[in-house]
Amino acid sequence: MNTNNQQPTTNNIKKGILLVNLGSPKSTKVEDVKEYLDEFLMDERVIDYPWFFRALLVKGIILNTRPKKSAAAYKTVWTDEGSPLIVITKQIQQKLQKLVDIPVEIGMRYAEPSIETGIRNLVEKGVEEIVLFPLYPQYAMSTTETVVEKAKEVQAKFFPNIKINYVKPFYNRDLYINCLAESIKEKLPENFDLLQFSYHGVPERHIYKTDPTKTCKIGDCCFKEDHPSHQYCYRHQCLKTTELVRQKLGLEDSQVKSTFQSRLGKDKWIEPYTDETLENLPKNGVKNLAIVCPAFVSDCLETLEEISVEGKEEFLHAGGENFHYVPCLNDEDRWIEVVKQLYEEEL
Repeated sequence: MNTNNQQPTTNNIKKGILLVNLGSPKSTKVEDVKEYLDEFLMDERVIDYPWFFRALLVKGIILNTRPKKSAAAYKTVWTDEGSPLIVITKQIQQKLQKLVDIPVEIGMRYAEPSIETGIRNLVEKGVEEIVLFPLYPQYAMSTTETVVEKAKEVQAKFFPNIKINYVKPFYNRDLYINCLAESIKEKLPENFDLLQFSYHGVPERHIYKTDPTKTCKIGDCCFKEDHPSHQYCYRHQCLKTTELVRQKLGLEDSQVKSTFQSRLGKDKWIEPYTDETLENLPKNGVKNLAIVCPAFVSDCLETLEEISVEGKEEFLHAGGENFHYVPCLNDEDRWIEVVKQLYEEEL
């Protein structure tokens, strides 16, 4: 019996799984947060300005003002084991490894363990074919696309003989929607006026840049049953996730609302904005709010601090009475089963 999960698979081609998440600073020290933000924000698929203007903004302004504030925010969510996102991704890896007979590694788009490190760890175990799983339900230039392109860059440079398959966005897949709906249902408070779905925001121009069909018109085609741009449109995919979960939960249209968080800069981002919505809901009679963040599968700074701390303060200060944050899927067993099924499809 092979106890280290390294046995060959069909056709003697050794396969492996690489789970990829966003990444995190290696500590809450200001210099470590600055190093992380530099790599993250200098990614041309995150801030898509020409290099000179991107460097002027990031290195000239943001990195001189933001790291200290971000480091303080990270300290509020940091655990004894480290960054929540890294810790939870490792927990997903460990649980998945118990269910499969091929090696499972993790990689982060930014910082360590990097995508290169993850691939190298698999190659050192004899893997020749990798299923790379971007842990993002919806497709966006700054999430799925940058992960895939970085992996291709690493593959071409260091591992040209390794084959890589990519798990596609799963925002509308029944197995994911059922998993998400069941998880939310178990965590909802008994009484709530509204279930708010807060997704990470992106600039509007990203939506148009990632649409090769050139048919997307924000706000016009998102709710259509079928449209050529849907497979590339992050906003549509977020709204579709909300709608499918709403149906599974048996809620009325008036009981759910989709919003977008984490704006950066003064450019136009997709709407409606989460922070503005939280401030306005109490004025419109919403006193008891439940909120979930389905753009993330793992709790992180954007959920644990931005939503469950800052968002709660905004809502209560505006006159809300009860604020209930619904945690992400994290390492729930049913979610691990979904990950397993999705990777198996790519084999």
